[in-house]
Parts: sequence; structure tokens; C-alpha cells
Amino acid sequence: MTEEIKLSRLETELETPSYPADREDLSRTYAGTTVLYADGEEDLGELIDRVPQSTFEDPEDLFLAVQNALPIEAVGEPGQSDGDA
Repeated sequence: MTEEIKLSRLETELETPSYPADREDLSRTYAGTTVLYADGEEDLGELIDRVPQSTFEDPEDLFLAVQNALPIEAVGEPGQSDGDA
């Protein structure tokens, strides 16, 4: 699987596999799929591999775990806050 996915579309993409799912299987499934960040990109298989959790009950479970493993570059410029004027 070689494709690119914007970070904003990641949650929808993670609904594709059947669950419960194993981290190693998901990592292999998504190897070669590039997640496009606000500043950079990363292989989704490698990102999933960094998640400490070993099994996922549903897509939301995986999505939340992946969000916690994202680098700061994924969501925008460091130190910026939407609430500051």
C-alpha cells in the first residue's frame, strides 16, 4: 500500500481494518502509507509501531493512541496557540 493521507483524514482511514487488531499487523498493513503533517510527513506503519499499546478494540482506540504518538510538527508551528490574540 503506497499512498498519502492528510492528518485530517487519518481517523477515517483507520476505520478500514477489522477490529480488534494487533499493533504489529496494523503496522505492516500501513507500511508505505505516508501521513502528511502540517510540517513534514511520516510513514503510518512506523507511527503505529511507536504506539506502546499492543491491541486495539476499535478504530477510535487506535486513533487516540496514534494521536498521542504524533510529533509536535504534525499539528502546526510549536508554541502557537489559537487562543492568544
